[in-house]
Amino acid sequence: MMKKIEAIFEGMLWRSRYIVLSAVISSLLAGLAMFFIATVDAAYMVSHLFEYALPSLASDAREELRAATITHVVEIVDGYLLATVLLIFALGLYELFISKIDMAIDTETSSRVLIINNLDDLKSRLGKVILMILIVKFFEHAINMEFKTAMDLLLLSGGIAAIGLALYLSHKSDEQN
Repeated sequence: MMKKIEAIFEGMLWRSRYIVLSAVISSLLAGLAMFFIATVDAAYMVSHLFEYALPSLASDAREELRAATITHVVEIVDGYLLATVLLIFALGLYELFISKIDMAIDTETSSRVLIINNLDDLKSRLGKVILMILIVKFFEHAINMEFKTAMDLLLLSGGIAAIGLALYLSHKSDEQN
């Protein structure tokens, strides 16, 4: 009797992993939404770039348009990186909790994208993409930053040094694995 209850409980416990599908589907939908938003932003930005070539555009307006365009490009890259994080998260959770993706096993691309054997692999992949998002955000703020004092430049250089250290440490962790 006890064995039967244990078997029923373990069966329910094992099947409870399917609740992860809610996170997989939600992450996938959020990733698709971010890809869509970033693509629309890119198309919108490109459509406004034709103004840049107009000879009638004043030089200060051209500079302002250039700065705004660079900021938009950084935001678009940020959107695509976030979409990638969500996609990697969805695929990784599915592979860890539900099943290996049969179609991915035979493709060359899967070995570069989905070497996720445990939660540490998933965290490592996500951490690297999140680091890239943070670098892009830092770049976005650095572009718009006004340097009024020497301390502003010192803080910017400290931020750049911290980014370099973070990239170095992330590459060092790859070499150890």
